[in-house]
Amino acid sequence: MLKIQMKKILVPLDGSKNSLRGLENAIYLARQCGAVLSGIFVVPIQTRDSIQKIGIFKKIIPKEVETIMNSAKTKAAENGIVFKHSIVGGEVKESIIDFAENEKNGIDLIVMGSRGAGDAATYFGSVAKAIMQKASTPVLIVK
Repeated sequence: MLKIQMKKILVPLDGSKNSLRGLENAIYLARQCGAVLSGIFVVPIQTRDSIQKIGIFKKIIPKEVETIMNSAKTKAAENGIVFKHSIVGGEVKESIIDFAENEKNGIDLIVMGSRGAGDAATYFGSVAKAIMQKASTPVLIVK
């Protein structure tokens, strides 16, 4: 039997039903492995000018983002799982991959919904597909 040690599971969240399904599955896996969950919400910042203003983006983030993350933290805690979250700015796909592959974050698995709450391209799964194809970290896509 092959045993894979998972200590940290990354869950990209955007408030969509599919991202919450991803969270539920990540909680289940974390319970089985004794892992910690890392939630990430990416605020889309696409232009060079807006990236330079990244220091102020937390001041203008809608309260819904904090609500989404606090709800996820509560759901994880109800299941005995530690949940830490990050809110980052940037291009969604690249930001998730960069976070997952940054050694200091120690991510062992990405668990995410197949479709998010973003624009039309996101509804067709382009974010999940890109992460699955480009990330070197293992990815579990939840429908």
